Amino acid sequence: MYAVAERTKELAYGVKKKLLLETLRLLLGRKKGREFLLRKAERDIENILAEHECSGIPYFWKVKSRFIIALIKQSLQNIDRGFISSHYAGKIVDVMGEKVMLKDRWGVVSREFEEKYGQSPPGFFTISPTQKCNLKCIGCYASSSAKTAASLPYPVVKRTIQEMHDIAGSRFVVISGGEPFLWKDEGKGILDLAEEFSDVFFLVYTNSLAIGREEAERMEKTGNITPAISVEGYEAETDQRRGQGVFKRIREKMELLKDVGVPFGLSVTATKQNMSLLRKEEFYDYWFKDVGATYMWMFHLMPIGRARENIPLMISPEERKDLFLLWEKLLFEKQYFVGDFWNSGAGSTGCIAYGRGGGYFYIDWNGNIMPCVFVPYYKDNILEVYKAGKTVFDALMSDFFKNGRQWQKKYSYLDEHPKNVLAPCSIRDHYRYFREKILPADARPEDENARISLEDPEYFEAIDEFDHQLWKLTDPLWEERLNLQPDADLEIVTCKPPPK
Repeated sequence: MYAVAERTKELAYGVKKKLLLETLRLLLGRKKGREFLLRKAERDIENILAEHECSGIPYFWKVKSRFIIALIKQSLQNIDRGFISSHYAGKIVDVMGEKVMLKDRWGVVSREFEEKYGQSPPGFFTISPTQKCNLKCIGCYASSSAKTAASLPYPVVKRTIQEMHDIAGSRFVVISGGEPFLWKDEGKGILDLAEEFSDVFFLVYTNSLAIGREEAERMEKTGNITPAISVEGYEAETDQRRGQGVFKRIREKMELLKDVGVPFGLSVTATKQNMSLLRKEEFYDYWFKDVGATYMWMFHLMPIGRARENIPLMISPEERKDLFLLWEKLLFEKQYFVGDFWNSGAGSTGCIAYGRGGGYFYIDWNGNIMPCVFVPYYKDNILEVYKAGKTVFDALMSDFFKNGRQWQKKYSYLDEHPKNVLAPCSIRDHYRYFREKILPADARPEDENARISLEDPEYFEAIDEFDHQLWKLTDPLWEERLNLQPDADLEIVTCKPPPK
């Protein structure tokens, strides 16, 4: 009976998704009647997420649906402005829409993965194929520069994407670095991956300086790769952290991408030095309205890598609370796609690391397999895993990853009464627990900075104190959102395990 019920649910979801995708394709091709179609799409998305989520918490699916709607609206605006080509727009729906955002968790691949590994498959992974970079930014989590030449072989990166594609059913890859567009092996690079995996969407974090017209035109042709370009604010803030004259060069690259028709986003690091800007709505208006960005990712400075010595640059718990309240306004009222790590934890039902179902894991330039970009410790290396004849998923079954997934389930993910997901990060917001319960004694540090952090009692106390202050400020905010009631006309279906 359980199998029949699940199959019925799977078929019903397939029909709803097909109708929604048809609505989205209609939106791309017309302006007349767009408001009606947008209202229909908004309601359909929220209904699908309310039924599709493994949680009865309305705030979760409201945030997720707002993210999708914000991305749709910003994309439509930039299509109308000529910043996104019609060819690329169609690929957004076909790949990003159908295979990533509206991916079916009841599919055959998901069931087979769960039968083998005892959990749903991760939704994506992040890989940094090279540590090399043409800049040397203050507080870089990766400690990158032109002298850091560690890189992965092209066949290894391709194999991991293939395994995620075939075994996990994933159609989304995040590329980080170093500077991804500097990576070459066997004469191939990032754009060759996008061309080989035409049904996979690639998000690339980049400083954009290595993108020329040839690269931009290849991106438009594939239609499945978007650059998230790093800025710190305006010219003064960006040049202060990234180098003199960098901002002007970045803006030139953005104009090139708009001219070719490739949507781009932004990657912003929140620090003490740019908080005065990030608190102002005009900052976001500038990038979305004036410049033409389609999305923005915001990261709060993490005190690892070169940032370990820059703890004073971390934003305070009070500033993080302020950013959260502004983020809600930007998403719900202005409808800007601003993904704030870690204030947007409700959009991912808490921490997404440790290879959890629908979540992700990270592989660095040395092949070290880590729970997250911001967790610089590992037990397995992809080069060693492949040499032993195993897959990347075998590494996700280590005690390190299992400890993290156990904490996720207990703290928020799939919990009937999730705890504060405004403090969702295990290492950032629960550092003491991470050190005592998640990080195994035999886990290896990624680099010397990560090793020193483990041995520094002042570092431990500083992060632990930050966490306690953050909880005090955000626990009441989360309780208010946890008690948010669903709309009367939404069908709420929570996930239940099969009967024993």
